[in-house]
Amino acid sequence: MPRVIPELDLDDRDLDWRFVRASGPGGQNVNKVSTAVELRVDLGRLRIDPAILDRLRIVAGRRVSGAGLLLIDASRHRTQDMNRKDALDKLAALLRQALHRPKHRTATKPTKGSKRRRLASKAARSAIKAGRSAKFDPD
Repeated sequence: MPRVIPELDLDDRDLDWRFVRASGPGGQNVNKVSTAVELRVDLGRLRIDPAILDRLRIVAGRRVSGAGLLLIDASRHRTQDMNRKDALDKLAALLRQALHRPKHRTATKPTKGSKRRRLASKAARSAIKAGRSAKFDPD
């Protein structure tokens, strides 16, 4: 039972681990040993608040498939155990972002004074630019 973040307990049955061969340089080891990790999490089976789940889908972006599976790849390290920990760390980071509820923004209107000051500065700037143009006088 992995304890990904303190606020949320995940069941081991919610996590599906697959081990594949890593790509990239590494010599013979990379061709023989399946050290890369694919962590699949079925979001439909998670027992978390629907609002958090919606934010998780947004935060995860393209890592969530149409079927509701969250796919996390980890192949930075040379050992399967380190890549497994890396995948759990990535999952924890996504869950921490999803747990953070964005602050509600209240729309405000500019004050009359700020409108007046803005229009006065625009008029002053316009007068400066109008003064630069040379009026054509044929005489």
